[in-house]
Amino acid sequence: MKHVQCLNISEHFNYNLMKNFIQLMTALFIGVVMASCAGGEAQNATQEETLANNTPLGQAGVVDDESAKNILQVAIGSADHTTLVAAVQAAQIEHVLVNAGPLTVFAPVNSAFAALPEGTVENLLKPENKAQLANILTRHAAPGSYDIEGLKGMAAKNRKLYMATGDYLEIVVDGDNVTVGGAKVLATVPTSNGIINVVDKVILPAN
Repeated sequence: MKHVQCLNISEHFNYNLMKNFIQLMTALFIGVVMASCAGGEAQNATQEETLANNTPLGQAGVVDDESAKNILQVAIGSADHTTLVAAVQAAQIEHVLVNAGPLTVFAPVNSAFAALPEGTVENLLKPENKAQLANILTRHAAPGSYDIEGLKGMAAKNRKLYMATGDYLEIVVDGDNVTVGGAKVLATVPTSNGIINVVDKVILPAN
């Protein structure tokens, strides 16, 4: 206190100026910290709300940009399979496509879904039809890895392909063309947990 009283007018002015500056910076710092905390709380609230409104995806929710892509990740990155991905998400069976496998998935292109009777896809995407949609999609998956050559080998032995739903689909080889359950294989894509066979039709149950 004695030191302050000994200050001359100029020094006293500079002291008050510095004091006000420190108070201002302190207030700004506190404001930034509070805003940051509020932003963090809002972000956490948003994340909690998102988790509350969606079924946990398990391994399907893991993001990894370094490892080889699994079946789901490859499908998500394909412009020709946006309808399939939307259907998988609506049926909430992402976990099926990311398990360790090996798994073979017959992936219908967008035009295959578009070729279904009008309103079919829209109807299947409704929440009340989730079980039916999941059954149809699961019918496109088979345990094991079967590329085109593997499918040809099965056909040569007159064997049908066992699907995840318990169905057996016929494999037909006609020259270079291979069809499974009436769907023609257009291409084969290897993934980290199995094989994607791109097909031109949706494989529907007989009934």
